[in-house]
Amino acid sequence: MGKPELTIVLGPTGVGKTDYSIQLAKEYGSPVISCDSRQIFKEMKIGTAPPSPAQLKEVKHYFIFSHSVTEHYTAGKYEIEALALLEELFRTHKRLVMTGGSGLYIDALCKGLDDFPEADQALRKQLTDRVRTDGLESLRRELERIDPESYRAIDTSNPQRVIRAVEVTLQTGRKFSDWKKNRIKSRPFAIRKIGLMRRRDILYDRINRRTDLMMDAGLLAEVRSLAPYRNMPALQTVGYKELFDYLDGKTGLEEAVELIKRNSRRYAKRQLTYWGRDPEIEWLDL
Repeated sequence: MGKPELTIVLGPTGVGKTDYSIQLAKEYGSPVISCDSRQIFKEMKIGTAPPSPAQLKEVKHYFIFSHSVTEHYTAGKYEIEALALLEELFRTHKRLVMTGGSGLYIDALCKGLDDFPEADQALRKQLTDRVRTDGLESLRRELERIDPESYRAIDTSNPQRVIRAVEVTLQTGRKFSDWKKNRIKSRPFAIRKIGLMRRRDILYDRINRRTDLMMDAGLLAEVRSLAPYRNMPALQTVGYKELFDYLDGKTGLEEAVELIKRNSRRYAKRQLTYWGRDPEIEWLDL
């Protein structure tokens, strides 16, 4: 008997992963296991474009609204929790469906993460405050000085990636790049990756229209309710950062909405670039 199979449906934001994964799950008789680093948070019900209440009733979902933004949730925790869930579900299923747009979470599940030290929350807060007051460029320059290899390898436009690299290096006295052994861990199941894509102009139009629908659904009120937690990593996210700036009086509402659309399109482009390096993905043009 062959190994059980996990099919991972991935792709850029707005491409249509939810609908496709639900149809595939019905075909397989499988639940849907989310692999999204933001839909996991129960307080973020609009801006993360989670499955609708009707879709959640249609097929059982896991890791949707299962944690709180007040928690420090990481890809490492996801790896542990998702593997435990898969072990349980594979006892009664031969094939399972997973879907999400978070490349790091998908890599954590498929390949495993290196054994980094636990986060130093005090140091992280200090570095986060520094980005807020001095700008990301200040921390980028420090990373280039203390760990040039990481500076060249990571996405230095992503504040969380830069903060983490500097944090680990300062915390341990050992370069962040030295912790990355890139040893792939074996899994007791086969993995199939299906990448969804659409023509660029169609994808961008879907993203723009989805942003308008989120605003109509009450995204601004959701963001306002999350203001007390705005410094949590979960909320350093497109759709939330821009509206926090509006609430701070830094932008007008119309400008904030346009920035959400622009930054979502840029995020989609980065996702496609990230997965473009993975030869295991079977691409499907919707």
